[in-house]
Amino acid sequence: MKKTLRFAAVASGLVASLITVAPAASAQALRALRAQGASLADEVVAVVNNDVITGRELDQRVGLIARRLQQQKAPVPPIDQLRAQVLNQMVLERIQIQRAKDDGIVVDNATVQATLGRLAQANGMPLDQYKARIEAQGVPWDVFVRDARTELMLSKLREKEVDGKITVSDAEVASYIASQRGPNAGSQQDLRLEHIFVKAPTSAPQADIDVAQKKAEGLLQQALASGADFERLAKNNSEADDAKKGGDLGFKSPSSLPSDVVDAVSKLRPGQVNPTLVRVPDGFEIVRLVDRRASQSVSAASPKIVQTHVRHILLRVGEGKSESQARQQLIDIRRQVEAGGDFEKFARTYSQDGSASQGGDLGWISPGETVPEFERAMNSLQDGQVSNPVRTEYGYHLIQVLGRRDAEGSVQQQMDIARQAIGQRKAEQAYSDWLRELRDSSYVQIKLPVVQ
Repeated sequence: MKKTLRFAAVASGLVASLITVAPAASAQALRALRAQGASLADEVVAVVNNDVITGRELDQRVGLIARRLQQQKAPVPPIDQLRAQVLNQMVLERIQIQRAKDDGIVVDNATVQATLGRLAQANGMPLDQYKARIEAQGVPWDVFVRDARTELMLSKLREKEVDGKITVSDAEVASYIASQRGPNAGSQQDLRLEHIFVKAPTSAPQADIDVAQKKAEGLLQQALASGADFERLAKNNSEADDAKKGGDLGFKSPSSLPSDVVDAVSKLRPGQVNPTLVRVPDGFEIVRLVDRRASQSVSAASPKIVQTHVRHILLRVGEGKSESQARQQLIDIRRQVEAGGDFEKFARTYSQDGSASQGGDLGWISPGETVPEFERAMNSLQDGQVSNPVRTEYGYHLIQVLGRRDAEGSVQQQMDIARQAIGQRKAEQAYSDWLRELRDSSYVQIKLPVVQ
């Protein structure tokens, strides 16, 4: 069972973080939202090919975003600005939904229900209790289910149109590994940079990108001027989170920075500003090299993986034990362990896995060696912590993390990590390009006033 558990591969489905539960907004915030013109009712605010987005739909989404910003204690932008930003997101979403339908992509009810079950499990509660929690936050359950279905549909569309077409060659993998731990690894240098960031996602309308580029070019000319105070320019103009620090990124390894940024500063001397804008997926960068130093990154000498020492108790379902019985028994065991009970003894007594004779000990596990549900739960635990019951294809598990360590993976593991990193980077760029092309080829008419 141990070997099967660790190497079985099943689809992970929708990541739970894609759908979050935000607390209900205060009555005061909602009144303010309405007072600032949110009641557009069913007026058409955008035409998207042969479809429309109504003011009512926009208001609902704006209210949700406002609640999430309040949850994060982040400032809520002026309502007109927020509405314009949200409407642009809705346009992109609607275009993708239309494309998915044209491609014949459907998400059946069983897939949606399985996803909702995983979300409930991630929140440590049965589905009926999770439903009640969602509705208590002011979100109708049918709306929540609809949004989950949409997320799944768009995920399948991206897999078909973008992610499924990404290839990573063996030569790219070899180059990546060599850059991390080749014969010159010890001579690699970390870079200390300051930057000014102007936001302009590649998926944004071309007119918005042009405005952002013009702004960035003006800032670049100021930064290149003799005696320019780059730090002050960044504080006053950068749209990055580190603007208040003058855009100081601190020392970074080249592998942690966008390759275009690394290339741009490769020939600069400390104190120099790169003479051209650097285009990144989210916008434009103005970059100044502050300093270089010998690499302090451990990964530069030897790529590491994090291994987890874990043990578990498995109760199978269907062998004289129902879903609810298995789950409740593990809840009771967890309660006793937290009160001082011996996890190892409980595993030897109750676990139905082959590891029971070792007190449930699975040894040191590397990333990718367990089924996704097990690994996600394991990764969320602190050392010594015991999970809530976790459902996998094998039954219900109670998981305890005993420790973690850095380890140099096997050659194959290092190749897998490199291939995944390269693939993710290429997929994000390809998705941004595809989304921009999809929007450019669609008929979109925005009926809201343009917000400067």
